[in-house]
Amino acid sequence: TSLQAFSLVDLIVVVGILAILAGMLLPSLAKAKRKAQRIQCVNNLKQIGLGFRIFAVDNQDLFPMALATNQGGTKEFVPTSPASVHFQVLSNELTIPKVLVCPADTRMAAPDFRSLRNASLSYFVGLDAEETRPQILLAGDRNVTNGLAPVNGVLLLPPDRATGWTRELHDGQGNVALADGS
Repeated sequence: TSLQAFSLVDLIVVVGILAILAGMLLPSLAKAKRKAQRIQCVNNLKQIGLGFRIFAVDNQDLFPMALATNQGGTKEFVPTSPASVHFQVLSNELTIPKVLVCPADTRMAAPDFRSLRNASLSYFVGLDAEETRPQILLAGDRNVTNGLAPVNGVLLLPPDRATGWTRELHDGQGNVALADGS
């Protein structure tokens, strides 16, 4: 009887073919992961938009930024406080702070809304967003830029200045939620 076995050359060829296949598949897997993270980010922003809208329905059609603090809003904190203050009042609507962190971001979600800080937040808040102006930016990826420096943490986005995103999240692209919840 003769024994058949792999020779060293056969083994090297098989390992080489597997390495080539893995090299071809890994970039596709990384691209699919980035796409899945972006979809989850859009989903997070949709939930944030709905949270703001639910808050408005319960509070005279006003978002927290337009409602006085003695009525449960954050109006007196505009524009000097960090964005996290405006998200903290949505604790009943959003349930968990994990939704405030984009999966493509390296930031960690706060354990609860009381300990929420900008360091555990992936999104900006549009301070002038109103329920009556549905196309105004309500929230979006924090890496938005227009070349201007933020003043007290507030970035002004004038209509005559081009706005975009840094490469920090979503490879130079970004996501936003509009005041109508879309």
